[in-house]
Amino acid sequence: MLDISKLLEEIKASPYEEETIVAPHTGVVTFAPVKEGKKVRGPSGTWKEVPGTLLASIERERNVKPIHAFEKGSVKQIFREHEGTFVEAGTPLVSIRHYLSKQEVLGIILKKALHLFAAPERAKYYFTPEIDKKVKVSGPKSVTVQNGMELFIMSRMKRETPLHYEGPEGVIYAVYFQHNENVDAGQPLIGVCPPDQLSTIEEVVMRVQTEWVEKE
Repeated sequence: MLDISKLLEEIKASPYEEETIVAPHTGVVTFAPVKEGKKVRGPSGTWKEVPGTLLASIERERNVKPIHAFEKGSVKQIFREHEGTFVEAGTPLVSIRHYLSKQEVLGIILKKALHLFAAPERAKYYFTPEIDKKVKVSGPKSVTVQNGMELFIMSRMKRETPLHYEGPEGVIYAVYFQHNENVDAGQPLIGVCPPDQLSTIEEVVMRVQTEWVEKE
């Protein structure tokens, strides 16, 4: 059984994720006036329509494309050796240290603690009509699943196929797919919490909500 409290303490000891921004395509790089240690912001707005902090730009065939931060955090390293040079797609440009949010911490813990039922192939997934109605009215935690239960409709190439759940009995604690969006094979669709773990999960969720301090 996973020691969730220990996992939470490990995350507290190293509460960061590091993300490296790379060149999206070939071109000549020009860095924006950012420095190591400077805070940057991620996209904002209702639809994330306001881009994050400008980090660099890349020019190809006289077309200049800006490169923005994807997450808030602080600049750890700028690969200045690429300034003014022609680079290949995927070349590291800037690394950012991002402090984990409450939701990100919960996501890490839940994906380790829950039984993840993954998509068998790239397709769009939907709950069966009966389950979908229950989820919309009462939330996913109102649904208890058993091994072999018909739970999803898999839609691919204009064909719809029923998909049965495989795994331990429990409640649907997390839903990872979006309506009408493709899910890659191997990506989780739901996270199921066995009954004997429910109180432990709820306790850790409460601890994260009350103890985790968000950083700007």
